[in-house]
Amino acid sequence: MQTIPQILAKELDKPQPYIENVIALLDEGNTIPFIARYRKEQHGSMDDTALRKLEDRLRYLRSLAQRREEVKTAIAAQEKLTEELAAAIDTAATLAEVEDLYRPYKQKRRTRATVAREKGLEPLAVLLLAQGADCPAPEEAAAAYLDAEKGVETLADALQGANDIIAELLSDDADLRKTLRGLLLRQGHLHSLAVREEDSVYRLYYDFDQPLPKLAGRQILAINRGEKEGWLTVAVLLDRGAALDTLRRAVVKPRSAASAFVAAACEDAYDRLIYPSLEREARSTLTDGACEGAIAMFALNLKPLLMQPPVKGHVTMGLDPGYAHGCKVAVIDGTGKVLDTTVVYPTYGERQKKEAIAKLTAMARRCGVEHIAIGNGTASRETEQMTVEMLRGLPGVSYMIVNEAGASVYSASRLAAEEFPDYDVNLRSAVSIARRMQDPLAELVKIDPKAIGVGQYQHDMPQKRLDEALSGVVEDCVNAVGVDVNTASASLLGRVAGLTAATAKNIVKYREENGIFPDRRRLLKVPKLGPKAFEQCAGFLRVPESRLVLDNTGVHPESYGAAEALLALCGYTLEDVRQGGAALLAQKVKLLGEEKAAQQLGVGVPTLRDLVKELTRPGRDVRDDLPAPILRTDVLDIKDLKAGMVLTGTVRNVIDFGVFVDIGVHQDGLVHISQVCNKFIRHPSEIVAVGDVVKVVVLEVDEKKHRISLSMKQVPKEAK
Repeated sequence: MQTIPQILAKELDKPQPYIENVIALLDEGNTIPFIARYRKEQHGSMDDTALRKLEDRLRYLRSLAQRREEVKTAIAAQEKLTEELAAAIDTAATLAEVEDLYRPYKQKRRTRATVAREKGLEPLAVLLLAQGADCPAPEEAAAAYLDAEKGVETLADALQGANDIIAELLSDDADLRKTLRGLLLRQGHLHSLAVREEDSVYRLYYDFDQPLPKLAGRQILAINRGEKEGWLTVAVLLDRGAALDTLRRAVVKPRSAASAFVAAACEDAYDRLIYPSLEREARSTLTDGACEGAIAMFALNLKPLLMQPPVKGHVTMGLDPGYAHGCKVAVIDGTGKVLDTTVVYPTYGERQKKEAIAKLTAMARRCGVEHIAIGNGTASRETEQMTVEMLRGLPGVSYMIVNEAGASVYSASRLAAEEFPDYDVNLRSAVSIARRMQDPLAELVKIDPKAIGVGQYQHDMPQKRLDEALSGVVEDCVNAVGVDVNTASASLLGRVAGLTAATAKNIVKYREENGIFPDRRRLLKVPKLGPKAFEQCAGFLRVPESRLVLDNTGVHPESYGAAEALLALCGYTLEDVRQGGAALLAQKVKLLGEEKAAQQLGVGVPTLRDLVKELTRPGRDVRDDLPAPILRTDVLDIKDLKAGMVLTGTVRNVIDFGVFVDIGVHQDGLVHISQVCNKFIRHPSEIVAVGDVVKVVVLEVDEKKHRISLSMKQVPKEAK
C-alpha cells in the first residue's frame, strides 16, 4: 500500500522529499504563506496555490486513512474482517469505495431482506445466487423452507424472501456498485423539466437534457437552484437495458436452473435499490464537482481583485450613489483619514443636480481632491454623468467606477461601527468606496469575501469550504503585499500569517498605548504574540520607521545576517540599500555566480534571489508592477456605442462562458468565450483575470435589453 507522501508526490508530480518536508512543516504549525516564502529550499519553490492544494489533499487522505481504520475496527468487532477484506479496504482510493466495502456490515434499518432473514430464508437465497451445477429449480429448492409459523406459507412467500435477500446482496456488492457507478457517470444524462410554464430565469432548463460528462458546473448549480425553488423536476437517466446487461453479465450464470430467477432479482435490485442510490450519489458527485469548480473560480477572480494596484497618497472623494436617500459623499486624505462628509441629491431634478455640483465642487477645491471614486450600484449612471459635468470645473481631477459589492455589508457591520461611531451607515459606505480606490486590499479585507461579488452561486456553496478557500486567497494576497505594522487596521493585521484576530487587536492596542513600533523585535512585547507567531508573521510586517532598513523589506529576521553578508560580498552597505543605491546587486551576484554566492552565505539559491530582490527595492509594493487602473474624465452612454468601436476596459468578472468588461458604460459588456482569443481555450481564465486592462471591439449593442457584445480577438492589430 502506498504511503500518503508517495500518493501526493505522484498526484502533484513533485519529488517525495519535498512533499515530506511540507507535511512536516504543516504539522509543526507553520502557515502556508510562511512556508511558500521562507522555506523554498525545502519544497522546491512551490507557490501558495500549490501548497494549499497539497494541504487540502493531505487533509482528505488523512481522513480517508482514519475512515479505513474505523471501518476495519467496526467489521472486526463483528468477527467478519478477513485478510482479503482488510486489504481491499486499505487499497480503496476514495471514501465512496470504503463505504461500499463497509455497506454489507453496516447496521441497517429493518428492510425486506432483514425480514426474510428472520424467516430463515438466507440459505435459500445463497443457494440460488450461487447457481451451482447441482442447483435445483427455485420452486423445488423453496419447498424445503415452507414454515407457516415463520410466515412462509407458500412457495411464492419463500421465493419472494430469497429475491429480497439477493437484491440486497447485489446492492451491497462493492465491485458491482463501482462498475455501475462508473457506467452512470460515463453514459448517464441529467434531465430537467418545468413544473410550470410560467417564465423564469430557469427557462433554459424547462426541457433540458445533457450527458453527465458534458455538463458545465454553472448548469448543475442553476438546475439545483431551480429544483430547490420549485421550478424544475430533475432526474439522472441511464439506459436501463445497458445497466441490466452489465449487472446480469456480472451475476447471472447461463444454463443454471436458477439463472432466470437470479436475472429477475437483478432487475429488482437495480430498480429498487441500486439505481435510486446511485442516482443520489451521482447528483451529489455532480454538485460537489460543480461547487469545487465554482469555489476555485471565485478564488481565481478574488485574487486579482484584491491585488488591484492602489491609487496611493491622493485626496479622494468617494460617492455612494442612490435615489431615495441621495448620494452619500466622503472625502479622505492620502492616508484614508476622513476630511469631510455630506449628502447631495442630484437625481431629484435639474435644480438639485446643479446644487449638488456646486456643493461638491466647493468641497473638492477646499479639500484638494485629486480623484473621485464612484460606486457602481443604484443611480451610478446618473452620478457618473453629474461627476463628468463637475469635472469641467475641476481641471486635473479624474474619476473611476469602483465595484461597491459588499460596501453596504461593511457599513452595517460591527467593525464599521467601531471605526466610525459618529457616522451614519450610508456615509460609512462612501468612506469605504473612497478607500477601495486608494488601497483595495486594505479595505476589502474588512468584508466577507463572499460579499465581494466575483463569483456565481456563492450562497449555494458549502459555506465552510468556501470560507476556507477564500480566506486562503485573502491571506496569500495580504502576505504577498506586506503590511505596515504602524498604520494597518486590526482587520488587515488579522490576515497576516501567524496572527489571529486577538493578536491583531493586541498589536493595535499596544501601538495606541506605547506609540509606533520602532522595529520588528518590539512585536515580541505584544501580549499573546509568542516566538512561533513572531517567526510566522515577522517577514510580512513592515516597519518603515525602523533604523534598520531590513525591517521595511520582505527579508525575514532569520536572514538578516545573510543579507548583510551578501551586501558586504558585493561592496554595499545597509545605508546604500536605504538610499536605493544597490540597483546593481543582481548583476554583481550573477558575476559571482548564484550557487557560489549562496554557498558562501549559507543559504539556498531561492533565498538568495529573494534577498537580492528585496535589497534592490526596499519597501516595494508588488502591486505597483501591475497595470494601473483606468481613470476617466468623460462618460460614454450605451447610445454612443457603435459596432466596430475599439475601447479600453477593465475586466470585472470571469465566468465559464465569458468575461464581463467595464468599458465606461454603466452596463458591463460581455466577451463570450469564443471571442476571447484566436485559439481554443477551456476557460477564459486561461487568458484574462479580474482587474486586467484589455482592448475590446464592440460587436453588437441591444439598448432595450442593456446588452453589449464585445470581442477581444477581433481588435484590429493597429489598435492593440
